Amino acid sequence: MPETTDLKEAVASERQRELAVEHLLFHTLVYVEHKHPGLIDHLEGSLERLGDRAHDETKDDEAVKGVARLFLESLRKSAAL
Repeated sequence: MPETTDLKEAVASERQRELAVEHLLFHTLVYVEHKHPGLIDHLEGSLERLGDRAHDETKDDEAVKGVARLFLESLRKSAAL
């Protein structure tokens, strides 16, 4: 049973870290977009080079790009406020 608890704690810790970093990055990008308009357009233009680093059956470049597109869409909405 301790292994299950350790795994749950590790997964929860990773999720919390991911949420915190995503929040901070998101608001940093909104701030920079306000100071330097065009950042979001620049990031959107870089998506063609974005890919999944996996080397197994889970590799899905389009899924990674889809997540990035949703992130950028949210950035645009927040930066417009």
